[in-house]
Amino acid sequence: MNDSAILTGTDLVKKFRTSTRQASDNLLTALDSVSLELQRGETLGIAGESGCGKSTLAKVMAGLLAPDQGIVRYKQTPLTDMDRQQLHFRRSTQMIFQDPFSSLNPRMRIGDSIAEPLLIAGRPTAELRRETARIMAAVGLDEDAMDRFPDEFSGGQRQRIGIARALAAGPEIIIADEPVSSLDISIQAQIINLLLQMKGDFKLSMMIISHNLMVLRHVCDRIAIMYLGAVVELAPAGALFQRCRHPYTEALMAAIPGFKTLGHSAAPVLNDDVPSALRIPSGCRFHPRCRYAEAICRRESPAPVEYAPGQTAACHFSRQIFG
Repeated sequence: MNDSAILTGTDLVKKFRTSTRQASDNLLTALDSVSLELQRGETLGIAGESGCGKSTLAKVMAGLLAPDQGIVRYKQTPLTDMDRQQLHFRRSTQMIFQDPFSSLNPRMRIGDSIAEPLLIAGRPTAELRRETARIMAAVGLDEDAMDRFPDEFSGGQRQRIGIARALAAGPEIIIADEPVSSLDISIQAQIINLLLQMKGDFKLSMMIISHNLMVLRHVCDRIAIMYLGAVVELAPAGALFQRCRHPYTEALMAAIPGFKTLGHSAAPVLNDDVPSALRIPSGCRFHPRCRYAEAICRRESPAPVEYAPGQTAACHFSRQIFG
């Protein structure tokens, strides 16, 4: 475990029961022994197809969901060991959700929504409006919008409100779950650039969940690729796009219009569906969709191996395929 990590998840397992029956085949595996560290001051991206466990990982790391197994540590202290520190963790780790409208109370004026973390933190009532206006200005919202309701704003403006509310708690960590996927293309770049600006201005560590690899390439220091509840590749963003080391990452990049991975520009796009998380394939979980799969892939689950500084991949044939 790295001492510079501000947030660490170790061997995280999270399963959800899909019916009231107690049979094992009713358990959906959202996270399967995931270990991940967020370093102080970095932006870590989490990518993968829908249903791979990205949002569950975000909620577990934020302390909103308890893992069935494994440990989440905040500054080396397990969340389960926290008592008075737990409140500090809640303030220090804030989430920005995918749908900015459903995450805001439609009956609460946005000034009150943004001020609520300040009120909980015990800020004097006399300071609330001034501090709320300061935070709103930082994310590009006018003070005169304070008395309006969420349905009076566009999607991009509502996401700015969500960011302002997260910043009001004075966090060290922001976990953003698909922060731009519900927005128009023309607005996405504004929100991404705003997050980058806020990271510098407020000295934040950030975890960004997205299915859009090009967004993560633009904003992240490192990127983790998830598939069926597991991290199959983890690398610095530049190294990942220069030479990926897992066939699933290669396939994701092949789906990016106009993008060519080094030496593997002809990789086929995955057209078949992700297998059910109720019945994760034996061996390598990606083998039913992998064009390189051999018999060992069906029998044995590959362990993550470091192939370049900071770049690990869980693939039996990574070196043979990618050099």
